[in-house]
Amino acid sequence: MGRDLTSSRIDRQNVLNNDFAVCEIQSSSNVQGIVFDGKVCFTKNMAAAFFEVDTRTIERCVSDNADELMRNGYEIIRGKRLKEFIKCVSEQDAPDINVGSIGGKTSQLAIFDFKAFLNVAMLLTESDKARIMRQLMLDIVIDLINKKTGGGTKFINQRDKDFIAAYLQEEDY
Repeated sequence: MGRDLTSSRIDRQNVLNNDFAVCEIQSSSNVQGIVFDGKVCFTKNMAAAFFEVDTRTIERCVSDNADELMRNGYEIIRGKRLKEFIKCVSEQDAPDINVGSIGGKTSQLAIFDFKAFLNVAMLLTESDKARIMRQLMLDIVIDLINKKTGGGTKFINQRDKDFIAAYLQEEDY
């Protein structure tokens, strides 16, 4: 059985480290979030609503993979940054149902930037929307690789009896 994004931390990180792919996924997916500090961010409630799972599922995902998610843009904001975030929410007129109950009594809030949001999509195995998002990610990454290499993907049949001789004679086997 081959590795996939839900089970291989290295494969997930390979996609998330590709800034071109992350930007392309963000523009192609058209997922709406809150713009904060120049990045698109999501609360736990927003992520749960998008992936059509319970917020406790997101919480379990975060607790099981906290180190990985924090390296990819998950953070807990407090104090002045929290006040700035709440101000951004009110300025962008984000509906409370998507953001959750953020009020003056909230002392801290967990937010995901777009990379961490994609990371959650890679970790959720029970969500159909997460599965669709993973497929979109892989399609975009493969498409970008094809563009960067100048066209279609080449498959080389190394079992061909003439492979070695042809390869030694010319590079374009």
